[in-house]
Amino acid sequence: MSILKKINAKLDGMAPGDREIGQYIVDNPDQMLRLSTAALAAEIGRSQSSVVKFSQKLGYASYQELKLAVSEAKAQDWQVPAGVIHGSIEVGDTYPVILKKLIGSKLLSMQQTVAANSERIISRTLELLDGARRIHLVGVGASSLVARDFSYKLMKLGRNVLHDSDSHIQMANAATLGPGDVLFALSYSGASIETLRIAELAAKRGTTVIAVTGLHDNPLSRVADIRLYTIADEERARSSSITARDAQLTLTDLLFILLLQKQPDANDYVHNSEAAVSVLKAERSS
Repeated sequence: MSILKKINAKLDGMAPGDREIGQYIVDNPDQMLRLSTAALAAEIGRSQSSVVKFSQKLGYASYQELKLAVSEAKAQDWQVPAGVIHGSIEVGDTYPVILKKLIGSKLLSMQQTVAANSERIISRTLELLDGARRIHLVGVGASSLVARDFSYKLMKLGRNVLHDSDSHIQMANAATLGPGDVLFALSYSGASIETLRIAELAAKRGTTVIAVTGLHDNPLSRVADIRLYTIADEERARSSSITARDAQLTLTDLLFILLLQKQPDANDYVHNSEAAVSVLKAERSS
């Protein structure tokens, strides 16, 4: 049962103050995700401590954990479009069924990932990337491919970006970071030892650590200053790394587009990059 359904089911048995908080969350989950404990308390005319205690009564250690649960519940509300199947791809599946399952898994993963990250946390991430002296992107395996793709996009905007697929070089680069720099670490499991050690080193050097990881509690999320969450059907989809990668790409593409909008001279940088590449293409075809 999702937390929203759980709260709704318990409303009648709640004390008046808790019922008021619960009813607001059930009726306005999107608004709740954008509010701090103080803001939510002010919105409904209750104390900040009552909001925290309400979260704890539901079994969460903090209001932030309750917000994460509400984010997951909102993500689950989205339905795969009619005609598209979501589920594990089996050995005996026909070609059309495989297509439908693959598309369904990808769509669901991307939609749930977007729902799991509030506009506030995306905006904060954008501020940090925009103001960073240097941006160091790290990841291993499929996450490294996403990191490389994002690094290319950021370079097109003239950003000072560090990325290398070799984890030893990633670690060496992290040793040069400091305050004013940003480490952008991607790991769905949050337990990739190379990525974790690099994040720990960056954090010790005063670097802001942004983690792109799963919703579950994990070592990388505990090191990070900012957490962006990706949702992939790891339990059901045999191609789990595909859906995790799609979820990561959804976030990095979103951040790139928002940076593109924010940066006044972004179009000039992108145009210059395309013009430079077009010269090589012309020489190759001649």
